[in-house]
Amino acid sequence: MDDETIIETEIHESEIHEPKHEFKRNKRLKLILLVLLCGVVGFGSGAAGAYLMLSVSKTSAGHNDVIYQSVVLTDDTGNQIENMSFHDVISNVKNSVVEITTSITKTNAFLQQYVSSGAGSGVIFSSDGLIVTNHHVIEGADEIKVRLATGEEYEAKLIASDEQSDLAVLRIDADNLQPVILGDSSTLNVGDSVLAIGNPLGSLGGTVTEGILSALDREITIDGQSMTLLQTSAAINPGNSGGGLFNSKGELIGIVNAKSSGSNIEGLGFAIPINIAKSVVSDLVENGKVSGRITLGIQFYEISSIQQAIQKGVNTLGLLVSDVVKGSNAERAGIQINDVIVEVDGEQITSASDLKKILGNHKVGDVMTITVVRDKKYVELSTTLA
Repeated sequence: MDDETIIETEIHESEIHEPKHEFKRNKRLKLILLVLLCGVVGFGSGAAGAYLMLSVSKTSAGHNDVIYQSVVLTDDTGNQIENMSFHDVISNVKNSVVEITTSITKTNAFLQQYVSSGAGSGVIFSSDGLIVTNHHVIEGADEIKVRLATGEEYEAKLIASDEQSDLAVLRIDADNLQPVILGDSSTLNVGDSVLAIGNPLGSLGGTVTEGILSALDREITIDGQSMTLLQTSAAINPGNSGGGLFNSKGELIGIVNAKSSGSNIEGLGFAIPINIAKSVVSDLVENGKVSGRITLGIQFYEISSIQQAIQKGVNTLGLLVSDVVKGSNAERAGIQINDVIVEVDGEQITSASDLKKILGNHKVGDVMTITVVRDKKYVELSTTLA
């Protein structure tokens, strides 16, 4: 019998003969050691991870999902690590970023079907297969595949998606993945060094670009959605969407989602701050949607030009209401089909983004005033938002 076997036998014998309360205490100690060990895994180059927090959600299937984890990185002497070299950051996080490919079946003008392919990036949020990416990366997809940095490929299932925040949660049937470590986007400063990792052009997975944070709270409208985003000078290209923006400690501080495009435009990339993404992802996993978000409860056409007004037979710019949801804030306010919403809270409305921006500044219980044009007359309405 070798030394390793002898030690194992002695441990088992001591557990058999110890008092019951000592056995429970030892189990607790082992659990604590196991959790601390999990915090250390994945941080090389002389760095260690001190465990701080896990966010756990119970899904509808009854499983407990670790949605995200946060740690404090410490060196061998126990001091908190403030910065790592780019090489060390990349070594620590490269296995937490994935490539995503999608297939969408479309029909052309001749009623012939064809398959359109798309590509993007994603980040691993849990060791058992939760992947976070952008809503626009997987929107309308019939098939989603995730390719790990190791080359392994999996079919992915869409858990939930949110167009307004441009975030989506996928699941793959895999274990022992390396999840990202989340930073705190409220502590960022303009000029901080950052790395973007993703799959530019849909064929260059694991590409790393470096830059700085150029701004912390840019108000950007993307596909009609008004968003507050981080701006970075790191090179961002098609296919980077859904990938990670990391700080010099290897923490995920943003989900890359856009690049300003046009002739002679460079160095204008954007990312969703991780504090926003963290909240949305938790809601999507727990509830399948973002809870507590205020909606007016209408369908409408944007009337933003004279030509559109003429086409729809109205004489003003605004939002032409085509349907009102029963029991909604709009119905309680008295909004009717064919009303044209021209002002909300005294601000002129000509687009969906105008309305969403104002709604985003309200909370349940606020009173909202809405001015509509009805039968060529201005009518002022109000409702207490629910």
